[in-house]
Amino acid sequence: MTLEMKELEAAAEAVLFAAGEPVHIDRICLALELDRLSAEEVLRRLGDCCAFERRGIRLIRMEESWQLCSAPEYGRMIRRAFELRKSARLSQPALEVLAIIAYYQPTTRANVDQIRGVDSAYTVGLLLERKLIEECGRLQVPGRPRLYRTTEHFLRSFHLSSLEELPELPGMTEEQLHPGEPAQEDSGETAQA
Repeated sequence: MTLEMKELEAAAEAVLFAAGEPVHIDRICLALELDRLSAEEVLRRLGDCCAFERRGIRLIRMEESWQLCSAPEYGRMIRRAFELRKSARLSQPALEVLAIIAYYQPTTRANVDQIRGVDSAYTVGLLLERKLIEECGRLQVPGRPRLYRTTEHFLRSFHLSSLEELPELPGMTEEQLHPGEPAQEDSGETAQA
């Protein structure tokens, strides 16, 4: 079955709307019966259409997933309609811990503590509760400390498509990147958020 571009855009919009959460590109390809390149073209056109027509929704990309969300300029009206309070801002310590995890992921709480010079247990718990970070395994050393990384919710909250959009940290060495850990050779793999 072949559909015209407008029908494909409408079908993609329906799938994303029904999901209500990020949908991986592979699932979109399966639903629309398209190869990845064609599906990404349909999604790009849908996103352009939403923005150009100044609709109340936007299509955002996060790594390998896509999601429909409300246009940020209507946030005040949406909160008013649902009587939602503006979400609490993150404290300076929470932003520090989040930045360390974002740049050095996957990393342990001990590494965060070492970089900050203070205990970060409460702040890590707060970031987990807000779903900005998540556990992603354990370090294979005695005590097997938990490893943390950022989430798709982090990407959405900070209006990022991927971690590559984070600004570069000038002059960072591997020792500064992972204090207290032996330097590891780059295997060409990157951490997923």
